[in-house]
Amino acid sequence: MNIKKRILTGDRPTGKLHIGHYLGSLQNRVKLQDEYDQYIIIADVQALTDNYNNPEKVRKNVFEVTMDNLACGINPNKSNIFIQSMIPEIAELTVFYSNLVTVARLERNPTVKTEIQQKKELFGEDGGSVTYGFLGYPVSQTADITVFNANLVPVGEDQLPMIEQAREIVRKFNGMYGEILVEPEAMVGKISRVKGLDGNNKMGKSLNNAIYLADDEDQIRAKVRSAITDSSKIKKNDPANPEICMVGYYHEIFNKENKEKVFYECRNGLRGCVDCKNELSKAIIENLKEIREKRKYYEENPKIVEEILMEGTKKARQVAKDTMYKVKESMRINYFNS
Repeated sequence: MNIKKRILTGDRPTGKLHIGHYLGSLQNRVKLQDEYDQYIIIADVQALTDNYNNPEKVRKNVFEVTMDNLACGINPNKSNIFIQSMIPEIAELTVFYSNLVTVARLERNPTVKTEIQQKKELFGEDGGSVTYGFLGYPVSQTADITVFNANLVPVGEDQLPMIEQAREIVRKFNGMYGEILVEPEAMVGKISRVKGLDGNNKMGKSLNNAIYLADDEDQIRAKVRSAITDSSKIKKNDPANPEICMVGYYHEIFNKENKEKVFYECRNGLRGCVDCKNELSKAIIENLKEIREKRKYYEENPKIVEEILMEGTKKARQVAKDTMYKVKESMRINYFNS
């Protein structure tokens, strides 16, 4: 019997998902569900590390993010979608792991250092006050991965330090208590980082530069109209450089079949920005049509979304319970048989 390897992947519910998420991970996630035993975590506890004062935002986005996954083609019969906070074993395992890693090691984690720097840029030198929960994010993530015995974790190169830290914690635990935990491996793929409408290297929820999977046609058109173009083009017939224009950038992604024509006309002053943006809007709307239609179905049937999460969480909880039984037994803290 050929047992499928298990994957853990997921999203922090801090907002609806956008085309950057779709191109960067969701498309690949849909493909992986046919080859692997895939668990998708809706990481609400991790979202609370920097949204602890706005739990209602996190709660609402648990369902928004789930609908985005389903709309993109995630099949609950193939992928198990669950809510992190409904698995208490994750928190329990996080506490055990916290004894196996020093504060200094967490502060040296390149991913954590980068995120702290980003906080400083947004909130000032104190970084918006970095909490214990934020600093301990790699420990919590290790618990997420290992409580479900995940073999593989799909990540971009910027997240490799997080997986390496998880592997360190697992090796230390197994060295002390016996070979109980699966040591996870990073699954590094071609994760596209999509630029924002404003030219920022990252499309982000907090940067107000994203096209969301839930956006309707009018919203998409309005956002495309706001996209940064070549500032040297003043009049309609002025030649421009599509390589430094965000409209040209998105044509390469969503309008590949007409890209050469678009770029030629742009360089030779044969098309204006308004026409170019209208064509791009049409292409994006067409590309996202099926996703929007599926999402609308789930928006109109919230009970189905709730049932999918309940069933997925129930299955995930049982796996987590089984892992924690073995963990406690190996640590000699299984005091009673019940």
